[in-house]
Amino acid sequence: MIDHITDEQADLIRNARVFFIASADPSFGDGPNGEGPVNLSPKGAADLQVIDEHKIAYFDYAGSGNETARHSAAGGAVTVMVTSFDEDAAIVRLYGRAKAMPLEDSVLADQAEALRSVDMPTPERQVIEITVDRTQTSCGYGVPIYEYQHDRNKEQRGRRFK
Repeated sequence: MIDHITDEQADLIRNARVFFIASADPSFGDGPNGEGPVNLSPKGAADLQVIDEHKIAYFDYAGSGNETARHSAAGGAVTVMVTSFDEDAAIVRLYGRAKAMPLEDSVLADQAEALRSVDMPTPERQVIEITVDRTQTSCGYGVPIYEYQHDRNKEQRGRRFK
């Protein structure tokens, strides 16, 4: 593990079409190490932005629960995982703390117009900013190779399982 985002990790993050964020409520008490159950969410409608070697952020959209924001407000840790799905296998994990905030108050405020111009499946909710304490890279050997087709539109939202 290292204490910052490397240039190689930043390249993988910038090129990823999907990432995953995991968080837990530290006050819930019945999960591992006394924390609540871990919430794991795939994200792909908005890119993960590398701000600097210790900060990342993403434009968060409505549509499912808001567990990352709730867990972050309660002081819980987060883990972000980015993996390549092409021939060049790699996995990057980013460990830290997050906070949710309105776009205008976030590190992405100067990108607000561009972010809002992208056709997204749901309306914006907030920006999640993550201060990264540690990172880890692994080989990704077990990750299958997938080909990106396109982002979902409003008609393709997964309401069937709600």
